[in-house]
Amino acid sequence: MKGIVVKSTGSWYIVMTNANKLCNCRLKGQFRIHGIRTTNPVAVGDHVHFKPEGTGDNGVITTIEPRTNYIVRRSINLSKSAHIIAANIDCLYIVASIMLPRTSTGFIDRLLVTAEAYHIPAAIIFNKIDIYTSEANDRCDSLMKLYTSLGYPSFSVSALAGSGVEELKAVLRGKVNLFSGHSGVGKSALINALDPLLSIKTGEISSYHSKGMHTTTFAEMHPLSFGGFMIDTPGIKEFGLVHFESQEIGERFPEFRALLHNCKYNNCTHVHEPGCAVKLALDNGSINPERYHNYLGLLNDENLDTTDYE
Repeated sequence: MKGIVVKSTGSWYIVMTNANKLCNCRLKGQFRIHGIRTTNPVAVGDHVHFKPEGTGDNGVITTIEPRTNYIVRRSINLSKSAHIIAANIDCLYIVASIMLPRTSTGFIDRLLVTAEAYHIPAAIIFNKIDIYTSEANDRCDSLMKLYTSLGYPSFSVSALAGSGVEELKAVLRGKVNLFSGHSGVGKSALINALDPLLSIKTGEISSYHSKGMHTTTFAEMHPLSFGGFMIDTPGIKEFGLVHFESQEIGERFPEFRALLHNCKYNNCTHVHEPGCAVKLALDNGSINPERYHNYLGLLNDENLDTTDYE
């Protein structure tokens, strides 16, 4: 039988068949994906073959079909290992907020760099616009303009008020969409606004830290009533890059990538080398200084997730 993994709880996987039947499956023996050491050989979004086991709706996964793509983060407990968040994704949507809680551009850029590395189209959703101050609205407009100019579609929505939801629904229809972001930015509430039939549990904001409390424990794929799938992920506090060389990070910034052939040195890090086209573009205002600041943080493997840019 064939199906798609819609939820992983560690040792068991829930597989949805083409007839929309759910089966609890385990792995047969040891699976290792060639070329990457991971803590989870099977991920949400994987297309698998399985055979029934015993009575009821249990099965054994025997084959994992080749992936079109996948996205990983550094394993929380094993720094040298990777954890596959999801596979076979049409678009990664970074759900962000300008306030309550604030999403830093360092966090956004870290996710965008990872999406670029794994060849996954990405977009940004600024949620909670119904509570933004005039200053926050200006900041939102500025960031939307910046990221759109770099090729990342950007949306402003309010899951609570419903504004922008229909526009977003139109681009999600018929695709496998991954939502990711900090806890508290309203991922689950937004998914419920997009498809009320899902009734995903939502959390509250901690009044002490002004940050969200986790409501999603494992990544989970939900069929959308209007067509396509939504992958909801646990709120991410930090996002560790995996297997990135210094030179590769610059290649994952589109505005840097367009200038690489003009740098004097092929292995230019865009930090101190003479004849650097990226530094020249930064000086003349062609490259956003906030993006360059975030690039330096990634180059030094700094955690910019909670860093304000000044």
